[in-house]
Amino acid sequence: MRDIAALTQEYVDASSSAPHGRSAELVLQDGPLRQSVLGLAEGAVLSEHDSPPAGSVLVLRGAIEIIGESQTIALETGMLSELPRERHSVRATVDSAFLLTAVTDI
Repeated sequence: MRDIAALTQEYVDASSSAPHGRSAELVLQDGPLRQSVLGLAEGAVLSEHDSPPAGSVLVLRGAIEIIGESQTIALETGMLSELPRERHSVRATVDSAFLLTAVTDI
């Protein structure tokens, strides 16, 4: 078992001191299910990438924007959203951590 509150603090801290403002760890894997905690420093961006077949984001701390080809989703602490089914990037508007849940094969 993992302590999400401790991971949240760890990855917010790690992203703040990382050269590119990012930190991440795969915290759970069960077949095609993957859960990762990601930290992004304020202003840091995960560059555009493909979406998994199914996925969601839960903001553990801070605020992020998921910027897709057809929409931008703004999320703050405690908000949960499905991932857009399109290429997207992620930008932190403040120091942030989020839980990414992805199903890699359907």
